[in-house]
Amino acid sequence: MTQIIFSNETPKGWMPPSIAAPFICILLFAISMTPGDIGLEHLGLIDAQGSPLGPLGFCLLLASFIAVGLAVLGWVRWVEKRSLASAGLRGEQRLKKFMVGLALGIAFMGAVVAAITVSGGYSVGDLFPAFASPAALGWIALLLAGFTVQASIEEFVFRGWLFSTIMRRWNATAAFILSSAAFTFLHFSPRTSLLMLAMTFIFSIFACAWVCRSNSIWGVMGWHTGWNWFGGTGFDVPITGLESGLPALVVKLVPVGPAWLNGAGEGPEASVFTLGLLTAASLSLLWLARSRDRTAIDPRRSEHQL
Repeated sequence: MTQIIFSNETPKGWMPPSIAAPFICILLFAISMTPGDIGLEHLGLIDAQGSPLGPLGFCLLLASFIAVGLAVLGWVRWVEKRSLASAGLRGEQRLKKFMVGLALGIAFMGAVVAAITVSGGYSVGDLFPAFASPAALGWIALLLAGFTVQASIEEFVFRGWLFSTIMRRWNATAAFILSSAAFTFLHFSPRTSLLMLAMTFIFSIFACAWVCRSNSIWGVMGWHTGWNWFGGTGFDVPITGLESGLPALVVKLVPVGPAWLNGAGEGPEASVFTLGLLTAASLSLLWLARSRDRTAIDPRRSEHQL
């Protein structure tokens, strides 16, 4: 049974079959990002695995993400011929939703790092070392803007376009699984641990559950931004295995103990605490969405709750 999210408008163009949509997504990523990655590697700003080197590499990598965003935007407008509202860019109070998501993303990352530290997975070093360098603070501010673009484009592509396309052609379960599989595949590298892959898949499930609950992608765009930015700049630890090369905004932390606790070279995202937190958050959002749907169906239940 097909389901619709964001908008019930009828597309005027071609909607790909559900099983084909993830492959189209991967192809659009490959075609759009390759030229930029080749250029950045030639300039010595990313390594052979495509990882940015230093804050300048992070910022210039945005060109590749912008190319992906434009490619998917063009696909939505000129191939599927539907509005951007039907791909999650809808609703009122958009800035407020983004800012609330941003604050929650920072809070989630802070909670994970605090749990790891209390459990003995990090040793604590200098407090606020970035404030000794105006240049570092400038780069950290630029990275906030950069992560806003990067995370927002990823949410538009995966939880906006891909998720809604699969749901229209199949159902919500298929949309959760296939969009999350594509997201995980595009974050895979031979160096990625199984725990990190599991976290990436669960992260996508969490983000899909968020958009099902909110019926837009503005909030999860903010959450993804806050999570990446605070993880990459707050503690001088890697974010998704990538180093910003900047002093910590809050406190310098050094991993100690097992990798399953602190994520080691992959950062706190590869910790069991992150996997547990995102799993619990996903289940909570799915339960809330299910409760809302039951309320909408049963008028007596709705009246009782009001």
